Amino acid sequence: QVQLVESGGGLVQAGGSLRLSCAASGRTFITYAMGWFRQAPGKEREFVAAISRSGGSTYYTDSVKGRFTISRDNAKNTLYLQMNTLKPEDTAVYYCNADGDLSGGYYHPNSGIHNWGKGTLVTVSS
Repeated sequence: QVQLVESGGGLVQAGGSLRLSCAASGRTFITYAMGWFRQAPGKEREFVAAISRSGGSTYYTDSVKGRFTISRDNAKNTLYLQMNTLKPEDTAVYYCNADGDLSGGYYHPNSGIHNWGKGTLVTVSS
């Protein structure tokens, strides 16, 4: 089973940047698509970005296009999310998800409990 550990969250001022990482172990990282989700206080978890197995295809929710970049290093079994020009509305716990269904331009997360990391908190102050 896959094991996912996110890191890189923290407190940043609006307009700043952070890079999140998601380290994967337990399975062959290159065999599955990956996604980032976030959950703000009092809101449902929402899709942020996804990337194909090879990294050749990426997808973003409209609110982060042009500001966030998803990438992966298959040699290091690590997924990244570079977040620039952060806004207070980006404040949330960010989760990575492994082995979802990437089709039709959308990433359908794998609901298995082990396919989610525990999350990393990003707080953007105004």
